[in-house]
Amino acid sequence: MITVLFQTESHYPVNRKKVKQAIVDALAPQVHRDAEVSVSIVGDRRMKQLNRDFRKIDSTTDVLSFGLNDPIAKNIPFAAVPDDVLRLGDIVISYPQAVKEAGEENKMVDDKVIELVLHGLNHLMGIHHPE
Repeated sequence: MITVLFQTESHYPVNRKKVKQAIVDALAPQVHRDAEVSVSIVGDRRMKQLNRDFRKIDSTTDVLSFGLNDPIAKNIPFAAVPDDVLRLGDIVISYPQAVKEAGEENKMVDDKVIELVLHGLNHLMGIHHPE
């Protein structure tokens, strides 16, 4: 079973069911055990703070991911835990940035949120891109 823990600030209307299903659809073919991922939808002020605290960049961004383990970067497998649940980590999305980018790309906001979540999920799975 794939568990998606979802948190959003109350004034950001995100289709939780659609986001969760996109994560399950992306993970199911790759992960053959119980897994868990967390998604948080935040505002620009919180995203800027996270970006500053963890990346030393004093501006907002659209998506951040915080993996509990990165097998590619560390060249080690994911750690086994007593309950055998693969806890991938956290994905944080800036709702205002998603709205802005959706408008620029002529996309629905929920579709842009899903695109950003899947981008963050790739990072949690050890798939990275050049900065």
